[in-house]
Amino acid sequence: MKKKRVLLLSEGFGTGHTQAAHAIEKGLKILYPHVNARVIELGKILNPTVAPFILGAYRRTITMSPKLIGLIYRTNYNRSLTGFRRLALHRLFYNHAKKVLTQLNPDVIICTHPFPNAVISRLKRLGLDIPLYTLITDYDAHGTWISPEVNQYLVSSPKVERMLLERNVDSQRIRITGIPVHPDFWNKQPKDAVREELGLRNIPTVMIMGGGWGLPLQDQLMENIASWKGKIQLVFCVGNNEKLAERLRESTMFQHPDIHIIGYTRKVSKLMDASDLLVTKPGGMTCTEGLAKGLPMLFAPPLPGQEEENCDYFVKSGYGTVLQNSYVLHQQFSRLHHLYANGIAASGADARLNEYEPEACTRTVHELLMQSSTRRTPVMQYASR
Repeated sequence: MKKKRVLLLSEGFGTGHTQAAHAIEKGLKILYPHVNARVIELGKILNPTVAPFILGAYRRTITMSPKLIGLIYRTNYNRSLTGFRRLALHRLFYNHAKKVLTQLNPDVIICTHPFPNAVISRLKRLGLDIPLYTLITDYDAHGTWISPEVNQYLVSSPKVERMLLERNVDSQRIRITGIPVHPDFWNKQPKDAVREELGLRNIPTVMIMGGGWGLPLQDQLMENIASWKGKIQLVFCVGNNEKLAERLRESTMFQHPDIHIIGYTRKVSKLMDASDLLVTKPGGMTCTEGLAKGLPMLFAPPLPGQEEENCDYFVKSGYGTVLQNSYVLHQQFSRLHHLYANGIAASGADARLNEYEPEACTRTVHELLMQSSTRRTPVMQYASR
């Protein structure tokens, strides 16, 4: 039987979009070996010269002017991409995109970022006859995700479903799947065993996860976290942010046997298994990984925009708390230390965390893939237009 082909398109504006695409790719490979899946960051592969400059400008803006990002996000919140912007994206990527589609000839396209979603939507308006699934990778539904050409929306929660319904998206085009996570996060290992494997002590453990774009905590809060060394094991996971890693390692405040500074690693899943509490930015992907592990969370004050919506969802659902000040930190760390001091290992987050099914999105993609009808318009015929 001919293998079905799934093309996942993303962009590198924040790592979560591409991580979600790879999560589906890896999930399909494990659960459905008869499906071929491929992930492409559209801008990076189609415009490799321009893409790094755009991404660099975005990162600088996030770092230096987060309020500007929030203003742009809110100003356009209820708007889909305008005809002009769609046309601009279309012209920028059209020739390259049609070559990719002709070469790969996918049975379905899944977009995990609004930009490729807009490009494929416009191509569908011009005659491309390939089902388009849009995976919204946050706990919010910004207007730029929405397009009449989308066949199915895969969303994180009932809240996002309601938001799409309010924007007149037909309920038959929405599936609540949760945000997919890498198969490494589908199961949980015993704390004591994974701590031994990682060379960590079997004591209260907090994971502080900042990623390559940094952890936006004030220096005072970082010092307050470090002051718990000796009582709580601290694992700082800073991704490829080498400057932050070097700064922490050079500070005498962070030089202690119970403080571990870790750069880029493929052991995030195991580090979460080893932890009792996660301190992180409220990004959609990281929060969902913590959710999959049943890990209570403390959120750094969110950046304006989708982080605010993610944070609002997790806090209201009882999955985490905002780390607003030193008092909140003291309260959470004291509780964790008290549990261990009384011989009660932290039992994990609220039982409601178990409602999340990490395999659900991958299974839904496969179900839709099997239901999709054979295309009537060959890609080669379309590409000649």
